[in-house]
Amino acid sequence: MCGGKLRHDENRGGLFCADHPEIRAQHSFRVIFDRQIKRRFRSYPEAIRFLTGLRFLEDQGSLDPRDFQGSNPLSFEVQASRWLQVKEKEVKHNTYRDLRLTMHRAIDAWGQRNVKSIGYAEIEDFLYALEVSDKTRANARAHLHQFFSWMSRRENIPMPDMPEIKYELGWRNIVDLESQSAILDELYRQTWEFNPRIWIGIRWLSTYVAIRPGELRNLRERDIGINGFFVIPSPKEKKPKLVPMLEEDLELYHSLPQGLPDLYFFRHLKGNGAAAPGSRFSKDYLYRWWKRACKALGIEGVDLYGGTRHSTASALGQHFSKEELRDHGTMHSTNKAFERYMQYQAAPSRKIYEKARELASGGKAKVIKLEKAKDGE
Repeated sequence: MCGGKLRHDENRGGLFCADHPEIRAQHSFRVIFDRQIKRRFRSYPEAIRFLTGLRFLEDQGSLDPRDFQGSNPLSFEVQASRWLQVKEKEVKHNTYRDLRLTMHRAIDAWGQRNVKSIGYAEIEDFLYALEVSDKTRANARAHLHQFFSWMSRRENIPMPDMPEIKYELGWRNIVDLESQSAILDELYRQTWEFNPRIWIGIRWLSTYVAIRPGELRNLRERDIGINGFFVIPSPKEKKPKLVPMLEEDLELYHSLPQGLPDLYFFRHLKGNGAAAPGSRFSKDYLYRWWKRACKALGIEGVDLYGGTRHSTASALGQHFSKEELRDHGTMHSTNKAFERYMQYQAAPSRKIYEKARELASGGKAKVIKLEKAKDGE
């Protein structure tokens, strides 16, 4: 009517023209705060409450403009997706697969919710709503702990309290070393003629309790026999891992036809069915042969991991302390530097592995006839 400005009237609760008091602003209001926060409202009371809230947060020093941006940059979905992109480049495929499963479940639960509003109660409710085992629930809790720790470092957001998830690990079935030796003999009978690496792989798992099945499968020709050691590529511990070899295994290794340095040692040879010659054993290949040998002997319910590494470690516990087995046998927590390990760790480790070989052969040295195998390469 007059082109004048509308002014706030506290008593009437709105914007009115000073010259025409019957004229008031209606229908659409826009709050712009510090040029970073912009929000539209349909009523003046809603807009003024929002503005008053922003001023309060600013006075308290807790105003975060990202909380009010339309793109919602601090939503759980946005930040979880960003974290997964980072982890995909940092961790192994299987680890990333588990992380992704947990985070996608959490995205379904929290979606666009601001991460700062997710606390102990929300995390506990989410975890106990999962229809999974206690171990898997504990793993999910660990994944969320990693995520919120990353958020705390990256965005300076307080770390929420995390609920405690209790669980008990299931027991793996193991075998006595007499049975283990019988299984190895059966494996030798079944496999030596067409691919000795099957028997060698399972025998080494039974002796070198520091080596996991996945680590064994990843060994290349260049990783074996280096100054009398296995050099474990990409160990779970993420630090140099060297495992001293027994002299008889060095001789056994050198008795086989040597392949190119980059070839996987545990590989298929010619005439091994559908597998291409030179290709690495699949993840379950040794396990399948282990089960065949067990079946031939009437042994049930013992997997490869339990029947080799766990069975041997359990038997060695009768002869060595927990500390000796941890530091020189399984090497779960050794943190010695590379050179120091090479210098001082080899002797006690070989002592443990020699004992493992001795126990498996009933206290007597077991003579293996070494012959040149036909590698087909």
